[in-house]
Amino acid sequence: MTTFDTKAFFEPNTFTVTYLISDKQTKQAAIIDAVLDFSAKSGTTSTKSADQIIDYINDNGPKLKWIFESHAHADHLSAAPHLKKALGGQTAIGAEISQVQETFKKIFNLEKEFLVDGSQFDKLLNEGDTLDLGNTSIKVLHTPGHTPACVSYLLEDTIFVGDTLFMPDFGTARADFPGGDAKTLYQSIKKILSLPDHTKIYVGHDYLAPGRDNYAWESTVAQQKAENIHVKEHTSEQEFVEYRTKRDSTLEVPDLILPSVQVNIRAGDLPPQEDNGVSYLKLPINLL
Repeated sequence: MTTFDTKAFFEPNTFTVTYLISDKQTKQAAIIDAVLDFSAKSGTTSTKSADQIIDYINDNGPKLKWIFESHAHADHLSAAPHLKKALGGQTAIGAEISQVQETFKKIFNLEKEFLVDGSQFDKLLNEGDTLDLGNTSIKVLHTPGHTPACVSYLLEDTIFVGDTLFMPDFGTARADFPGGDAKTLYQSIKKILSLPDHTKIYVGHDYLAPGRDNYAWESTVAQQKAENIHVKEHTSEQEFVEYRTKRDSTLEVPDLILPSVQVNIRAGDLPPQEDNGVSYLKLPINLL
């Protein structure tokens, strides 16, 4: 029996699963990968998705301690600042976010004052770090490949893997974003699949694979090793890299990649307001 409860919140526009983890005894809580709603057509944000989590916490009593990111997402904006303002807590992400920041500061030609040391986040996480959540211990696994800063969160017999793995019938994350690498992704997946077979795996997205009627986000190590359409237990590194590279070359970039990355490398904050009091996101021409 686990020392914590898990509740999932599914956001259908970006197919994102946000998790609320709460220690059963102390009610200390953590949120993983919260979504700030964003309309690309109008350039407006809203907090409907995040407010559902806030309402749940206020109604049920958890005390927010951590606001985790599995990585700097390219498909949705982070609601971390809104959650922190409403509920408190500290933001945390993999320490290699500095590498991601350095890459995208150049790509977007961001203001010179933008720091590439991860200091926008309250805590930077490394392989093997252990965090307390009441009586529950959270172990950090560095699982890069999709991005350099990807981390997974292991709690007892449960791991939250972000975008590294999807449901077995949908496969694995892409590895063609700046700083991504299919070989590195393979090694990260093998690290996850080396956990005991009964370990529960919670994924960061579900895209409703063909033939399945309902969204899902929970599997096990055993299921992934036996059924994942991209990387089974005996799939070789070469086989995976060849398949992943070929598949990535056919994929469109995510609809929200340009606004998402610019916001998420700032820990969810919008760019500094200009002299008219408005924040602006850049739209590079012929970048992707």
